[in-house]
Amino acid sequence: MSQLDRAELAQQGAIRADGLRAAGVELVALTFVDNSGIARVKAVPVDRLWSAAAWGVGASNSFDFFLATDDIAGGTYSRGPVGDLRLHPDLDALVPLAAQPGWAWAPVRKYDTEGEPHPQDARALAAAATAELAAQGYRARLAFELEWVITAADAPDDPRSATAGPAYGYARLSSQAAYLRTLVSTLSAQGVAVEQIHPEYAAGQFELSVAADDPVRAADIAVLTRETIRTVSERHGLRASFTPKFEPGGVGNGGHVHLSIWDGDRNLCAGGDGPFGLTRTAEAFGAGIFGRLPALLAIGAPSVVSYLRLEPHHWAGVFSAWGLENREAPLRLVQGPAGQRDRTANFEVKCFDLTANPYLVVAALLFAGLAGVSAVATLPEPVDVDPGTLESATRLPTSLAEAVTAFEADSALTTAFGPELATTLMDVRRGEIDRLGALPPEELCAVMRYLH
Repeated sequence: MSQLDRAELAQQGAIRADGLRAAGVELVALTFVDNSGIARVKAVPVDRLWSAAAWGVGASNSFDFFLATDDIAGGTYSRGPVGDLRLHPDLDALVPLAAQPGWAWAPVRKYDTEGEPHPQDARALAAAATAELAAQGYRARLAFELEWVITAADAPDDPRSATAGPAYGYARLSSQAAYLRTLVSTLSAQGVAVEQIHPEYAAGQFELSVAADDPVRAADIAVLTRETIRTVSERHGLRASFTPKFEPGGVGNGGHVHLSIWDGDRNLCAGGDGPFGLTRTAEAFGAGIFGRLPALLAIGAPSVVSYLRLEPHHWAGVFSAWGLENREAPLRLVQGPAGQRDRTANFEVKCFDLTANPYLVVAALLFAGLAGVSAVATLPEPVDVDPGTLESATRLPTSLAEAVTAFEADSALTTAFGPELATTLMDVRRGEIDRLGALPPEELCAVMRYLH
């Protein structure tokens, strides 16, 4: 039996369409992020939004098996060219696009043709993880940091073609001041609260941080922000690359995630009697993530090229360690300034990148944290030096294949994801290994440079 109230959805779609027309919107882009981390899209005229809301837009099941290169992997649950899904826009998340006048955007939920939820819907999984957290009396706030490299559109392989000056240098900001100003004002017009923006370490690299939000909304913001960066870059004669490794030997682009767990209005990452003021619940939540970092890399660093970025002494977090404000640890506790820690304290996961599907990242982190709370897990001793200088340091997986093995051995994550999605994700990972794993670094970087 369908779970969709189609009459209500049609009515709400028609109401939203009236508002969009009044704002000059003619088309609505409907996106989902596939299992390889690519945002795929269908679009409908605004006059058909009511139909898309009630009845969905058709899409092949095969999208579950797409690689970032657009090759289609096989797998246990593949039906090849057979079957159809329906993409239903989330009208509550719909927003007119300041970056693309005449357009609006909405993320979708996936259902089958009978109106039943699709078991490989990453956004639905993130919502389920959020609901499970709420059922235990907690909520989470998350934010994704986005790093990217810009190049001149006519020199897309040269990371120095669009900016000059030292890392974090004002000269680099000044050279692209108009671009950065347009980017922030555009995001603001689309309801995205930018916290800060600055030049980063690598040539041509910038970083943008947004305000924390509820988990599903945080993933939506990550998708919307990335596509806005891409569009604004093109309008300024630039090309944006979010790849984890633009070129061998360079510093890569990360996709760090900030996460705090709350009990009502109380931030459990501060004011407790655990390490550095963590409450015991927050410590257990963080320990659930920490203990599963090898498996979580299959979700948060899901590409062959991800492991070119995961190098020691690059602030990428490649050793099994955690600590207070330790930028070489994959799990970093960020307290914030004294006097604000009840609002600002959070965990940062540093070993992830932007080839990841943000909805899967949200789900994986929440389920891992919940497993830690259930087990009353504790964190090991914190590390207050570069863990790479310690003889006892243990590396996290150094290849996608190692991360796949770790994920498949983690019953908490595979159970939470469900057999179909858990299996297909690893089928897609193995498909990427088969397609790209043997490429030399320079060729791999070139192939992946502008796919995400």
